[in-house]
Amino acid sequence: MRIKGEARQYFLGYLWWLLEPMLYVAVFYFVFFTLLNSRQPDFLQFLMVGKLTFIWFSKSINQAANCIEINKGLVAQLRIPQALFPIATVIEGAYRQSVVFGFLLVFLLLSDYPLTPAWIWLMPVMLLNVILITGCAMAAALLVCWQRDFRLLIQLGTVFMLFVSGIFWDINTIQNTELVTWLMRLNPMAALIDAYRQILLHGLAPDAHMMLWALSEAVLLLTAMALCFQRFQFWMARRVISR
Repeated sequence: MRIKGEARQYFLGYLWWLLEPMLYVAVFYFVFFTLLNSRQPDFLQFLMVGKLTFIWFSKSINQAANCIEINKGLVAQLRIPQALFPIATVIEGAYRQSVVFGFLLVFLLLSDYPLTPAWIWLMPVMLLNVILITGCAMAAALLVCWQRDFRLLIQLGTVFMLFVSGIFWDINTIQNTELVTWLMRLNPMAALIDAYRQILLHGLAPDAHMMLWALSEAVLLLTAMALCFQRFQFWMARRVISR
């Protein structure tokens, strides 16, 4: 219902699901390829895979940060698990991303990137992506319930991640392999973006070690957040309603 209501507010409706991320890609492509003269091979496809993946993450996190605050009317009237609000936001983002990814796959096929057996890895990597986003979304919602100031810090944090996740540059070009390993361990989104590129652009299976590491971090975070939401259920409701 929220997706339909949002689409009715705009003349182009559901087309914005594709137009908005593609406009982001167009802006960054102009800056890095035209103005900064990037020589990354097939830079447009390289940028699209990284940027469209990161938009899914950043938009879901920033929307989830405010979801309990926005729905405090429901929180005040119904005894409802607070975790449903960030989870609903993640599901909403997944609907949008399925359309965006569908467009991306068609674009890559039309750009002479072949359909390879490695594409079978897309579903496990996307599932891992959803687990990570859900854990981060719940953490963001919990922090904003505690203090509204975290809303601004979360926005700044996603901007910082934009530049350290290898969206505009290939993280594998770093000569220090130990540094690359630690960057991917500390930032699972960097590992996921690299995995999407290995699958879609190079026809290779993702690094199993990095995927297991990212999965461990995502599951640990999601488990911790589920326990926190269960433990602080009524505190969160009181905190939001009393503001």
